[in-house]
Amino acid sequence: MKYCIIIPDGMADYPVEKLSGRTPIETARTPNLDFLAQNGQLGVVRTIPSGYPAGSDVANLTIVGYDPREYYSGRAPLEAASIGIKLNDGDWAFRCNLITANDDILEDFCAGHIKTDESDVLIKFLNTKLGNETIQFYTGKSYRHIMVYRGAQKMDAKCYPPHDIMGQSIQKHLPKGHGCEIIADLMQRSRELLANHDINKVRLDLEENPANMIWLWGQGHRPKMPTFRERFHLTGAVITAVDLIKGIGCYLGWDIINVPGATGYFDTNYANKAQYAIKALEDHDMVLVHVEAPDEAGHEGNVHEKVLAIEQTDSKIIGPLIAAKDKFRDLRILVLPDHYTPIIKRTHTPESVPFAAYGTGIEKGAGLPFNETNAHNSGLHIKEGHRLIEHLISGNFHK
Repeated sequence: MKYCIIIPDGMADYPVEKLSGRTPIETARTPNLDFLAQNGQLGVVRTIPSGYPAGSDVANLTIVGYDPREYYSGRAPLEAASIGIKLNDGDWAFRCNLITANDDILEDFCAGHIKTDESDVLIKFLNTKLGNETIQFYTGKSYRHIMVYRGAQKMDAKCYPPHDIMGQSIQKHLPKGHGCEIIADLMQRSRELLANHDINKVRLDLEENPANMIWLWGQGHRPKMPTFRERFHLTGAVITAVDLIKGIGCYLGWDIINVPGATGYFDTNYANKAQYAIKALEDHDMVLVHVEAPDEAGHEGNVHEKVLAIEQTDSKIIGPLIAAKDKFRDLRILVLPDHYTPIIKRTHTPESVPFAAYGTGIEKGAGLPFNETNAHNSGLHIKEGHRLIEHLISGNFHK
């Protein structure tokens, strides 16, 4: 048996006024997603346990079968693994966004989706100015980077995800709690250092948002978790442009497959992701394909790009995977967003998400097209989200 999990990140949404009260999924042309839902199982699953933040870290751990209540230790340690950072016991890894600050307002959580070659110069510059034996900065991709603190101070301050506070006061959302002075000091000093950097001068000349401050958040220690093979006796691979998802794959012991043209943004190469996934299924039991574009559109409040990202995922990824069923004979496909990223809120929300599961040995369920309302009305609700993968592996969604 082969398994393919496709995650259009943040795809689920609320009715949108611009779309005549429909959701982006309801608006998008999704014949392949509808085929899965109508010929397999359609339902909803809770990917965010009560009391946990509605983040991709928590949700994707849930989807791959690891209960966040047992295994979650923070977002940044997962991302650190994907770029080869070795964390020792007691080290604190922080996500380090390059952001655009305008006076006291956090204007842009991604600094205009700054390119990696530019951000690499800025992060290395900050490391020479702010780094020392206990503090190190590491380049990730685009606006997403890592800071590691190896000192004695406890660093479990409450930190705010920058994508949740766009357009709001920086001062009111500075860290609070253990280590907050160190974190806030680094953020403030970064602003002084980056303000007149040549890269930002050029970005301003080009009318692009400057990367004029860092924002530290999502901290945690290295997680302790068994590999996927140890838990489920299956091999796996992951296809994504996002370091967080690659990092989860690293801890699962999965192969990380880098796809040409996979960007983590609207311009990602959807077709290549599908072809590399089909190839990976030849020598892996399970392949996870993650698509970031719907989530980015949700954060930007961009209805058009969200609908387009859903349609591209349907035609260029889900379609070819359905066609590959004949090649592998025994194949099960699961499609679901990790969480909602509603256009109206421009951030993640924690309600149960719709899923469709189709393939060998999976019975036909409600027979309804794929959308949020039909999924909630299907009568199939998996409340313990980390058990969804067990249903996929067994083929039984009603036990």
